[in-house]
Amino acid sequence: MASPIRRAKTSFAAGELAPELLGRGDLRAWENGARRLRNVFLQPTGGVTRRPGLRFVAELPGPARLIAFEHGPGQTWLLVLTAGALSVFLGDAKVAELAAPWSEAMLPQIAPAQGAEALLLLHPAMPPQQVTRDASGAWSLAPFAFTREPFHRFAPAGVTLAPSATSGAVTLTASAPVFLAGHVGARFRLGGRRVLVTAVASPLSAAATVEEPLDGSAATADWDEAAFSAARGWPVSACFHQERLVLGGSRDLPNRLWMSRTGAPADFDLGGGLDDEAIAFGLVSDQADAIRAVFSGRHLQVFTSGAEWMVTGEPLTPASVRIHRQTRVGSPTDRQVPPVDVDGATVFVARGGRAVCEFAYTEVADSYQANDLALLARHLVLAPVAMCYDRAQRLLHLAMADGALGTLTLYRAEQVTAWTRQETDGAFRALAEADGTVWAVVERHGGGRFFLERFEPGLGLDAALAAEAAAPQAGWSGLAHLEGRTVGVLADGAVRAPALVLDGAVTLDPPARAVQIGLPFRHLIEPLPPDVLAPTGAARTGPVRLVAATFRLLGTAALAVDLGGGAQPVPFRRLDTPLLDAPPAPFTGDVTLRGLGWRRDSLEPLWRVEGDAPLPLTLLSVTTETRTND
Repeated sequence: MASPIRRAKTSFAAGELAPELLGRGDLRAWENGARRLRNVFLQPTGGVTRRPGLRFVAELPGPARLIAFEHGPGQTWLLVLTAGALSVFLGDAKVAELAAPWSEAMLPQIAPAQGAEALLLLHPAMPPQQVTRDASGAWSLAPFAFTREPFHRFAPAGVTLAPSATSGAVTLTASAPVFLAGHVGARFRLGGRRVLVTAVASPLSAAATVEEPLDGSAATADWDEAAFSAARGWPVSACFHQERLVLGGSRDLPNRLWMSRTGAPADFDLGGGLDDEAIAFGLVSDQADAIRAVFSGRHLQVFTSGAEWMVTGEPLTPASVRIHRQTRVGSPTDRQVPPVDVDGATVFVARGGRAVCEFAYTEVADSYQANDLALLARHLVLAPVAMCYDRAQRLLHLAMADGALGTLTLYRAEQVTAWTRQETDGAFRALAEADGTVWAVVERHGGGRFFLERFEPGLGLDAALAAEAAAPQAGWSGLAHLEGRTVGVLADGAVRAPALVLDGAVTLDPPARAVQIGLPFRHLIEPLPPDVLAPTGAARTGPVRLVAATFRLLGTAALAVDLGGGAQPVPFRRLDTPLLDAPPAPFTGDVTLRGLGWRRDSLEPLWRVEGDAPLPLTLLSVTTETRTND
């Protein structure tokens, strides 16, 4: 029998590793990785903490998108987009609700663009909508008003238009099919003069009102039409960069960029090409590159369906603008998952839905690189549908198509790139971060019911109510959203037996002064298998025995450990003191447990921390003592 082997796992900073890496004990990530990390967050320092619970805020009428809107110094509002409606929340209170022109089917493709005083919402089938809040606090939602809209020639060069007159109401006659029903309300230009289409009689004829007197009534090939209309589609994405509003792509012009006049975000007239005038150009590539997002970073960044581009020019002018393709990853086309800034790099979801890339500029190469942040945890990235970044905690959250939440602790200075997976009794469908609070839309109760919830430190349950009373009371209401469910209860800091919600309330015995009531969730911390626990230079082939394991804890009130015989709670106080008699005091220090038996399955972990007690848990390190028998 070999001598005892003592190993200290001082960090989990590599996060959960993909099953495909179970044979790669040579990887640097193996030492600090884990096999499964569920419902925990990785701290940048390497420790693992049970995630906070979710406080219930409101029930929504159906699927939703969440968008944070920063308006005014230090004040961020949460916009909740549902079918035909826009709701505005400040904290947990709904402060406004407005009728909106989008349907439920349009929600996944809506793209936001934050301006200094307004927020734009874009969709290729909808005129851009502008969300504003005036000085009196009133909210409004209205179509964005172009002072001078962009124009484009869609028809072949030889097609002509002939007006019946030079002013007033006229009839436009085309030499080839031009007009569509969606052209009603759209503008055309003949010789640079604008007319507004009021009716379409046929593909060859339309009625219009002259807005600028025409030079003549002869047929002319010098004409174009509004780049955006119901006939041609509307912008797909937008951002504000160098005092210009940048519009990226549309339904019929998917690879084109438009930049407004400097300081005039509604003016897209190209004029004579002066430095401050508008700019428009298309991406020329060897592949179809439909623009999916434009982002203002160190440079203007353009994310397309097949590549990533950099637009340069200091400042951007019609003469100085240059565009360079950087990488060939591509972005999703079935929905909008807007890129986010993380410490100066832009993080975006790859088109295949199995990678999350960091688009970062390198001074040495004077170019951008797209590094896959999910390379070692590919199994956790499953077609992300929403993404947000919590700067205070350095956590990047992604809601996946399967309803789970992938959480990435990203701390470049300490080389921490660590993934964990969050699960709840339901499915995460949308995310947003506002003033340090992470909000989520969660589909619960088997589907069809959508709740607006937010992560709250100190909360240990999901879809939860947390309340206090001046005196102990037995009945606690406000739980209609959990009607008929068996819920977890934390009363005066102590775990109580599960309770059934009836008529929107639960009854506790004995009464309590402060409660948390909600859906329990289970955390799991499981290390990688002990394949590399043999002495240096040797390979383990026989069974392994865990002699002892020491868990170093910080502020932990409940710990359950499985050393081979199932998860058992670990008492931090005298064994004869029942848990329900008093709330457990947070414990900081080492807990040493003796191991059980020999392990012959080389993939079986030596220990496992798991449980659903709604109490704080932070695991800093684990030291194991093992023996092998070859």
